[in-house]
Amino acid sequence: MHTVTRPIVIFLFVCLALLLLFPLVGSSFYTGLVTKIMILSIFTISLDLLIGFTGLVSFGHAAFFGIGAYLLAILFGDLEHINYWWSLTLTLSLTGLAALLVGWLCIRTSGIYFIMLTLAFAQMFFYFFFESPHFGGDDGIFMMNKPEITLATRQLVDLDNEHHFYYFVLAWLVGVYLFLSMILRAPFGHVLIAIKANEQRVRALGYSTPHYKLVSFIIAGTIAGLAGFLEATHTSFITPAYLGWHESGMAIMMVILGGMGTLFGPVIGTFIVVLLQDFLPNFTEHWKLIMGAIIIFVVLFLPNGIAGLIHSVSNRFAKQTTGREG
Repeated sequence: MHTVTRPIVIFLFVCLALLLLFPLVGSSFYTGLVTKIMILSIFTISLDLLIGFTGLVSFGHAAFFGIGAYLLAILFGDLEHINYWWSLTLTLSLTGLAALLVGWLCIRTSGIYFIMLTLAFAQMFFYFFFESPHFGGDDGIFMMNKPEITLATRQLVDLDNEHHFYYFVLAWLVGVYLFLSMILRAPFGHVLIAIKANEQRVRALGYSTPHYKLVSFIIAGTIAGLAGFLEATHTSFITPAYLGWHESGMAIMMVILGGMGTLFGPVIGTFIVVLLQDFLPNFTEHWKLIMGAIIIFVVLFLPNGIAGLIHSVSNRFAKQTTGREG
């Protein structure tokens, strides 16, 4: 786990300021695009908790993203007025329960067997929704209304307003980042990082490593469900593709590209991948070749991802500043 230095804190605050100002200057299309990117960033941050900090490579993490989206549509999609507080609580609780059941079975394995087992569960969920006529099948489900955030009959946030929804998602992104940062600074987080480094030694010290890995799996799955909840609210359309293995693979690529074990790295990776997918097709029909070349370049020359490069530059800057003061 990298130390968050002062230059990185400044960098993060600058990025946050840019996101706060973007809706004031960006078009409606790009405001919606950045909203989508921030939702996916919540999803990739949750995956980084597993891959970058706990050492669990899940190839089925998208299952919880899709479950969160489907639960909102199935349980509340037909209601004229959807209470945000109840829908969010019930959706995250059931998604967490699904993560508990899947994680309880998966953490009994390790390595390639863990990867294949998470992939198998994700494909089971995918085909369940894909082949179920009661839940829309391969056509997916539409939602007629969005959740209403009210307090004593007073509306707090209008989720139908794209700017309101943008800042609502941004608040969730910042909140998830701070929540996971707090967890990782706590003794629980130190044990997770130690498990990734040397699980046998942690077990020899008396820690029940399966319990720690299961809790990490549940937290990551629940946060992925939150991202699915927000995506369903954003688009009002849920498709089985949300649960597909390729979505998990894309998320892993975003985490690696941005930098594992940093929390903010996956956000950078998500922005880069989605923006490349949006801009490159405007220049050539062979845009996937260019995108693949960029990813290969980053993997070969930046093994710690873009966040690793930022850490290296900030550490060098910190040393120079310390040397001048000395």
